[in-house]
Amino acid sequence: MGTTRIRSSSGAAGCCATAGHVAQQARSSRGNFGGRSIGSRKDSTGGKCRRCALQPAEPPPLRAPARAPPAARYGAATRGPRTSGTRGALESTVLPPSSVPMSLRLYNSLTRQVEAFEPLDPACPTMYLCGPTVYNYVHIGNARGPVVFGVLAALLRRRHGALRYARNITDVDDKINAAAAGQGVPISAITDRFAAAYRQDMAALGVDPPDIEPEATAHIPQIVAMIQRLVEAGHAYAAEGHVLFSVASFPGYGRLSRRDPEEMLAGARVDVAPYKRDPGDFVLWKPSTGDLPGWDSPWGRGRPGWHIECSAMAAAHLGDTIDIHAGGIDLQFPHHENEIAQSQCAHGGAPFARVWLHNGMLNFGGAKMSKSLGNIEKVHDLVREHPPEALRYALLSAHYRQPLDWSDALIEQSVRTLDRLYGTLRDLAGVDAAAVIPDALEAALDDDLNTPLALAEVARIAGEARKATGAGDRARLKGELLGAGLALGLLQQAPKEWLQRTGLQLHFADGAQGGATLAGSESKPIEEYVAERIAERATAKKARDFARADAIRDQLAAEGILLEDTPQGVRWKRG
Repeated sequence: MGTTRIRSSSGAAGCCATAGHVAQQARSSRGNFGGRSIGSRKDSTGGKCRRCALQPAEPPPLRAPARAPPAARYGAATRGPRTSGTRGALESTVLPPSSVPMSLRLYNSLTRQVEAFEPLDPACPTMYLCGPTVYNYVHIGNARGPVVFGVLAALLRRRHGALRYARNITDVDDKINAAAAGQGVPISAITDRFAAAYRQDMAALGVDPPDIEPEATAHIPQIVAMIQRLVEAGHAYAAEGHVLFSVASFPGYGRLSRRDPEEMLAGARVDVAPYKRDPGDFVLWKPSTGDLPGWDSPWGRGRPGWHIECSAMAAAHLGDTIDIHAGGIDLQFPHHENEIAQSQCAHGGAPFARVWLHNGMLNFGGAKMSKSLGNIEKVHDLVREHPPEALRYALLSAHYRQPLDWSDALIEQSVRTLDRLYGTLRDLAGVDAAAVIPDALEAALDDDLNTPLALAEVARIAGEARKATGAGDRARLKGELLGAGLALGLLQQAPKEWLQRTGLQLHFADGAQGGATLAGSESKPIEEYVAERIAERATAKKARDFARADAIRDQLAAEGILLEDTPQGVRWKRG
């Protein structure tokens, strides 16, 4: 029923398939990498890095979705045709690892501190992001993690040359069962439909697919094996067809969420299942009746609990200890707390994740956006109503750890900001430049993924580019603007395409194109009429008749024509 998707351009799985990692392996096999002696890996791993050596000898069936090239992003589920545009060499450019010294600092929810990121394996960090439960379309709040942590994934690839990044699909759940029963279809009809919609919606937002996309139903043997280890070690027990984790057996329970175990147990005493030893114990396996999906196990036919799925999938593909575990702050308790407990107890006390990252919630109308409250906006609808890149910009506009107030005004502001940025790139269309990620932007991302600061740097570069007159400065600034956009997953379209999509056609005063007429223009083509008015305004300004010049600008604005004075001349657009 379930599958595991592993992305690899060469058909091989994992980070060893990347050219950057081959070079890293060569250095490590000589016994030293980055100033640290780590010894030869070839003897113990068959030539693979330590992370890739963890891949099962016979993994689940593979499907390999290719990463979309930059120019193809934002094309899915949008209005209008998608073309490669005029970005030139940028489309075929693969940027080398950043030259900025590795100084990434991240706020670790486990320690409540900003810490320097030091992966277990410098040649191939690991990261796991909690993915969706696929019983319906996801709301825009569910997209914040994939967007912002996708920026982090790209940063880690630049720094380390490789990354093993997993984002799971939960395809067995009581909500899925209810949806399938309501429609009289098997659960795969629900999960296949909404998993495909999720991938499409994330692609529309410019989110690259993860390296590994494990599905819970493809990992039932691993889940059962982990539960068996927990039972044998005395951390779990069987009762009435269920298997439950004993919270009292793990002294560290509550450390991530900073919740007192006694208080948690006291709060769980309402409607406690009679088969639980303690109110806070949580389900690892539950029995299935004949009308529900189920698998054979030592405890009878049943299905896994939600929490154990992520632990088993992470261990199967990333190892007992992973570098980064990310997800929404709403998952911190109980989901992530339970993951830590069951994973550490199943692996002899080995830490489950060294760094925990949690993104803040989206608020809509003053309340947290959630399906239970009914105040949600689905990504599937939003990408058809608004330019998807503007939605991505909006999601990056606040620091990932802070709440984000979602509104139509935020989307509109993001559209207008991108209008100006793409307008700048259009003005530089004749400038030949290669994308270069600016050090200042890398430094902003190094500061705990400070995307607001990074976007401010994008705006600064664009402002300087609009003022620049020298050929060298214009080429440098265009390259920095393209590179900054690339690092954030923005500005990947042809300027003309973006401006047409948002209803803005930009023209220079001397660039008549012919076409429609404007009310009040005496049946002249718009371009000819506006060019005459701009010339009249220029004459008034030369004569220092600024009142007349302003009146012409105001009249054009009333007619829906907006003027902008630039170093390259007067530019106009239809507002």
